[in-house]
Amino acid sequence: MDPHITIVTLGVEDVDRAIEFYRDGLGLPMQDRNGEEIAFFELEGAMLALYPWGLLAEDATVPPEGSGFRGVTVAHNVADDDAVDAVLAEAEAAGGELVKPGQETDWGGYSGYFADPDGHLWEVAWNPFL
Repeated sequence: MDPHITIVTLGVEDVDRAIEFYRDGLGLPMQDRNGEEIAFFELEGAMLALYPWGLLAEDATVPPEGSGFRGVTVAHNVADDDAVDAVLAEAEAAGGELVKPGQETDWGGYSGYFADPDGHLWEVAWNPFL
């Protein structure tokens, strides 16, 4: 397998609400809206896609029921600890939930978490080793 990720697709309950959060709230550049069902955002080196929760589950042939921790987080690395706090505040102002405020980590960096309106966890981190 070629070791790179091209698209991260998030299952969402309401695509329009998710677009408002990511495009209007966080300022991600929306590349395309392929019909009413899916939206794509251009990231550095990858794409973020938003797709209806039930349709994504159907595509993967798994049941759509379930909540709580899904065993996956998406990480966004920034230049310093102040930027961590700024992105967390931006996400909260856009309608996300602050899950874990920015704080020093046991590995020597600084990070915190927010959840988007569908509960997807995003870590915002400053890693002094990158």
